[in-house]
Amino acid sequence: MAERERRATGAETSRRTREREREPEPGPEQAAGHACERLAALITHPTEGVSAVRRTEDGWRVSVDVLEVSRIPDTTSLLATYEVDLDQRGELREYRRVRRYRRGAADDC
Repeated sequence: MAERERRATGAETSRRTREREREPEPGPEQAAGHACERLAALITHPTEGVSAVRRTEDGWRVSVDVLEVSRIPDTTSLLATYEVDLDQRGELREYRRVRRYRRGAADDC
């Protein structure tokens, strides 16, 4: 009985692996969505949106804007931009905060 269960489990794992290999690589829209989901699962702050998506040799680099400290008035809230690196399949490789700013602050041009 245990032998049969082990074989079934192994076959199921092989089938899932083959299906994953056939899945197309995510495009920029999917990469942005994956980055927001993966980052939100790791940090306790809500994502506000995506400010950049760039293809890399290994997958995607996505800049995700996050609300870190909510304040009243809203223009004084603190936001941050995180760079999220995804592999070819859209799985998280690494992330890092690259900028922290007030919502009402403009970039120097």
